[in-house]
Amino acid sequence: SYSSETIDAFLDRCFYQRGSSYGDKEAYGELAVQISEYENTFEDVFNFNRLFYFAIPPNVFEDTGVAIKENAMADKGWTRVIIEKPFGRDLKSCEELLGTLSKHFYEEQMFRIDHYLGKEMVQNLIMMRFGNLWFERIWNRDNIQCVILTFKEPFGTDGRGGYFDKYGIIRDIIQNHLLQVLSLLAMEAPSKVDGSESGESIRDAKVQVLTAIPPITIEDCFLGQYEGYLDDPTIENKKSNTPTFAAIRCFVNTPRWEGIPFIFKAGKALNERKGEMRIQFKDVPAASFLFESKCPRNELVMRLQPNEAIYLKTNVKTPGFSSSLIQKELEVEYETRFSAEEADDSPDAYTRLILDVLRGKSATFVREDELRRAWEIFTPLLQKIEEENIRPVIYKQGTRGPPEADVFINSKSGYVRNEDYVFSNDGKMRKSAL
Repeated sequence: SYSSETIDAFLDRCFYQRGSSYGDKEAYGELAVQISEYENTFEDVFNFNRLFYFAIPPNVFEDTGVAIKENAMADKGWTRVIIEKPFGRDLKSCEELLGTLSKHFYEEQMFRIDHYLGKEMVQNLIMMRFGNLWFERIWNRDNIQCVILTFKEPFGTDGRGGYFDKYGIIRDIIQNHLLQVLSLLAMEAPSKVDGSESGESIRDAKVQVLTAIPPITIEDCFLGQYEGYLDDPTIENKKSNTPTFAAIRCFVNTPRWEGIPFIFKAGKALNERKGEMRIQFKDVPAASFLFESKCPRNELVMRLQPNEAIYLKTNVKTPGFSSSLIQKELEVEYETRFSAEEADDSPDAYTRLILDVLRGKSATFVREDELRRAWEIFTPLLQKIEEENIRPVIYKQGTRGPPEADVFINSKSGYVRNEDYVFSNDGKMRKSAL
């Protein structure tokens, strides 16, 4: 938390500029005058930069970009633009947006923000993968059975149904947040993972992963909608088939990952808030001959939210006279493993990403070719769902989602759940579930 003095000092630097529309050129001209007057108060500073944040509807990008370009660009430093999603709703609309913005800004001036890329655990993924010898030895199709990327929210649209109904859970979560996580998880080593040259090398490696993913088919997709979704008064179409839950399988056709299923699972109005990467490894060779007890599969879990943690489900001997295997965690829990000072130094995702923009670090932002390829993967599926009015399975709020989804995921991924495993969290024991 910040002191009242710090907050007041920040607010003293803030001012409001009224405009009649997003593209009000006169208002942007007045804004530029105010900014210039403020800049002139610094006698010993000669370069002044300007950062604009586009948290605005995509249909006004054109007018806003023109107004900024003609009236408010920095003349003694850089001008950069942060762009919030949605970046279109299919490949065609994405390309239209890219064309609109490219008329006024160069690619290196644009920072398309996906807050998932600013999360501590997502950023840690690159460091873990390429900073540990053992990771490379097991990170391939010979050892891994499947990868499951999960996003769960315990609430519904809560009055935002009018917006959400135009996009759905695939566009809102899977096509951007979870696909970005997949690209980092599956990419080959970039030439640099840190420093001034890392931005383009990391994004080049991510694009190579996305290029290796074929467009998703309806056979690899399961859709759900929570009971009561259509009761939201902001949803106009009371027969909407917009999914609030989806499970999707895809493949990465590279030598490292060929044949390994990647599962996206995302939903609203579920039983808990959770975001995680779960990698299940293959069976231990000859385990059924070596052991009289069951030998569960190992799993590496990286929990994005809440309470960031990394744990490896490892088989050990049951304490006492028994020789049966029991599964426990080798774990790094961020809240307990790091000191209070270290924990306080970890910024939230948006703070980290905005600072990256100010520093000109591009690795944590979505490049134009990444965005286009992401829509190429998902657009055929989205069009089929809408054109054929494919109906989602209804599920009760506060549950894990449609029961049929578990059958779908297990059949599509080969995932085997250890029914005997009990996860210990702060002394509380509970059964683990996807």
